[in-house]
Amino acid sequence: MPPPSGVLDELNQVARALPKLFGAQLQLLAAELGLARSAVSWLLAAGLVATVAGVGFGLTLLGLVGLLLAKWLHSWILAFAVLALLEALILFGAIMLFRHFMHWMSLPATRHEWRAIMNDTLQKAEQDVDAGKGQD
Repeated sequence: MPPPSGVLDELNQVARALPKLFGAQLQLLAAELGLARSAVSWLLAAGLVATVAGVGFGLTLLGLVGLLLAKWLHSWILAFAVLALLEALILFGAIMLFRHFMHWMSLPATRHEWRAIMNDTLQKAEQDVDAGKGQD
């Protein structure tokens, strides 16, 4: 029994619409990739501007602290020595904090938790890939 002509007309319409649909999807993908490429460039530029502004702000604050120390101690040399000592203490504290956190990462419990997280992530990704193959 031949299919009714209405079904054939609908199939013809679907066949004509598919290239338009995929063409539109391709244009949308190209536009999204262009936006993403542009966003990455703007993110890098914003990061650079923020870094330069942060360094400038830090240097300004150090200059103000140095000026205040010089006024308070009545000696520029002593103010610079105190400022250098203060910066050295902050640097030493940051290094010790970094070493402390690196030590935490080397502890067996932390390594075990990290390995478990990585294994769970890998298993979930493999399950998602397998589920995707099952749908095809």
